[in-house]
Amino acid sequence: MTSANTTLEPDRIISGEQLYNEAISLILKSAQRELLIFDQDMSRGGFSSLENFNYLQNFLSSNIASELTIILQDAGYLQQKCPRVLSLLEVYGHKMRVHVTNSSARHAKDCFILADGEHYIKRIHIDQARFKYALNDRKNVEALNNRFMELADAIGDAVTLKPLGL
Repeated sequence: MTSANTTLEPDRIISGEQLYNEAISLILKSAQRELLIFDQDMSRGGFSSLENFNYLQNFLSSNIASELTIILQDAGYLQQKCPRVLSLLEVYGHKMRVHVTNSSARHAKDCFILADGEHYIKRIHIDQARFKYALNDRKNVEALNNRFMELADAIGDAVTLKPLGL
């Protein structure tokens, strides 16, 4: 059994919520064109922080072609505790999508973020603060991108700011 790393070194299994938050910030900060996020509910990883909001806002505003896609299993935390992220959906709805999975994808217990087809962070299991991240790792990003596409096939509802209907 390998022991988990307690410093923020890429390409190693790392443990700790604070280090997980820091690694997410690194990935968000590095994104230029595309961000793909799969998470159970965004309650872990510092998504409600001002710092990560600023990284997401900068990502969406600095490149006309940038795109952000978020797939969640439950949007409750996002809707209740991440008003800044939701405000981005209002401003950048043309390049930002948030979806909730249908019941066929509820078994997924990992979380990951992919940036520009090159950088990633993957939390091994939602209940454990163990993760791995890397910059400039196209091989692992490609495998995770395939997984993201499978999850995208299992999306149900879109998260919107306004109720749909007449």
